[in-house]
Amino acid sequence: MSEGGQIATLRSKLYHQLFVGAEPDGRLTLLNKLLVVTILLAVASGALSTEPDISGEWHHLLLLSELVFGAIFLFEYCARIYAAAEAPGPGSAWRKRWRFIRSPLGLIDLIVVISTLMPIITADAAMLRTVRLLRVVAVMKFGRFSKAIKEVWGAVAERGDDLIVTMALATILLLFGATALYMAEGHVQPEEFGSIPRALWWSINTFTTVGYGDAVPITPLGKIFASIVALSGIAFVAMPTGIIAAAFSEAMQRRRDAKLDAMRRHLARLDQIDEQVEAKLAALERRNARSPE
Repeated sequence: MSEGGQIATLRSKLYHQLFVGAEPDGRLTLLNKLLVVTILLAVASGALSTEPDISGEWHHLLLLSELVFGAIFLFEYCARIYAAAEAPGPGSAWRKRWRFIRSPLGLIDLIVVISTLMPIITADAAMLRTVRLLRVVAVMKFGRFSKAIKEVWGAVAERGDDLIVTMALATILLLFGATALYMAEGHVQPEEFGSIPRALWWSINTFTTVGYGDAVPITPLGKIFASIVALSGIAFVAMPTGIIAAAFSEAMQRRRDAKLDAMRRHLARLDQIDEQVEAKLAALERRNARSPE
């Protein structure tokens, strides 16, 4: 094989590992698995570097790891640009590469590289480090994950009307709780319940069963309204959870049904092949029986 052919083969393999991202069975390629692990390690390193109690040699190692991760992501970005020439479709190699650079995946890669190298310029880049998690999403969109996510999202979308009704009822209850506490507690605790928007903060916390405790009703009527909101919140939080759980279950059932149908079709084709083979064998036997010895 010529040198040009070897380069083309290497670029094709690199394109499969980075862009196709999935083996024939739908599993992520080895390179994409390594990228996911590297991204998670980079995010963990970036999070630890913001801890002020870590200093000295450990802090130096964390900064060094930032440089290492930055070099890895920069190399990956350059490799993607190089392998993008293998993308199917019309256009020259450089047009395909420019198309990748301007694509959402290419922009995510560029942002990740910049966010990783940014700590070299400024130490206050903790928020940018979390952008690396976008790369996990971009990598996990390949293969079986893409199909599974689409099926689950489709199932949730089918329950969109149910979720909208639930959210509307929850909004009504939130406003009711805020209005009731404003009327019952507004003159007693004007800082916390002096207006409906102020009371709405308490209503959201109580409705979602978080309850920070920064605002607590003290009048008997206020406590009654608060109890109603708190108990209703438990029920309303469970409602969308049940709807989404049912959507997940339906999506998984459809996947199982699709696999069973595929197996049945495959078995039907095998039966047809067996019948054809048996018919040919019978024809050969009859021909041999008629032929003279």
